[in-house]
Amino acid sequence: MKKAINKYLHYLKIERNASENTILSYENDLQQFLEFCVAHFDKDEQLHPDLIERITIRLWLGELSERELAKSTIARKVAAIRSFFKYCFKRGIVEQNPAHLLVIPKKDQSLPKTASAEDLERMMELAKGKTPKSAQNRAILELLYGTGIRLNELVQLNEEDINHTLNQIKVLGKGAKQRIVPFGSEAQKALNRHLETKHELYGKRTDADARKAVFLAAGGQRIYARAVQRIVKDYLQRASEVTQKSPHVLRHSFATHLLDQGAEIRVIKELLGHANLAATQVYTHTSVERLKNVYELAHPRAKNQKSN
Repeated sequence: MKKAINKYLHYLKIERNASENTILSYENDLQQFLEFCVAHFDKDEQLHPDLIERITIRLWLGELSERELAKSTIARKVAAIRSFFKYCFKRGIVEQNPAHLLVIPKKDQSLPKTASAEDLERMMELAKGKTPKSAQNRAILELLYGTGIRLNELVQLNEEDINHTLNQIKVLGKGAKQRIVPFGSEAQKALNRHLETKHELYGKRTDADARKAVFLAAGGQRIYARAVQRIVKDYLQRASEVTQKSPHVLRHSFATHLLDQGAEIRVIKELLGHANLAATQVYTHTSVERLKNVYELAHPRAKNQKSN
């Protein structure tokens, strides 16, 4: 079974162009399932996938539920098992697919965390500075909030992907899908200031890849996800009380603020690079909640009045 899992992971990477995060998550999920099966069958990791029955998978899922894992975590593990056995069935590794009737549990619906426009304006003011490092920090924050791009899309961004004439960037999204995203004047000014002093951030680890990258880490190499997360967390902590402080908050805020100002949801879908509209529609719920909060605070008859 270990051999079949390795082949499947290779298939995800080469044929499906799956992201590194997806591959790593599925690898961990399948490894956990394999360890359960080894213990269940009292065999080594070379047990054949054909030995796995539907009841085996259900026993594993039952164990996960007893550990009180989040529904979203269990849902991902079910998706990994379904995808793996679908692959095995199509490749003739198993004669029957034991996971084809497996139902993915519904995830707990949580609204995206967003920061207010005032908080983000304050964050941008805090990011002003005269050093090359502060110029880069400001450009990172302006681009994340001004375009709504994902963390990995920002990390992969190269200078050649920026069209300074049309104020737009070309990003490589999930599934290696490219899209064009516009950016505003504030992001343009921040990017220009950063790129003028980018060479001052070069260091011992600066290579050909770093020279073409838009953003650099402290060592001079292409910036990595963890470094961006630290930058965003630092500024959001100082500017906002939003409970989640990550680059995704800026992406959520980008979408929500566009929707609040009347942007068409299908346009927002294209800007975010969502594969389907359902993923974008969660922002409509966020906007409704914001409207309800404003209404309850502002309207004199929004709440029940105590009788005299």
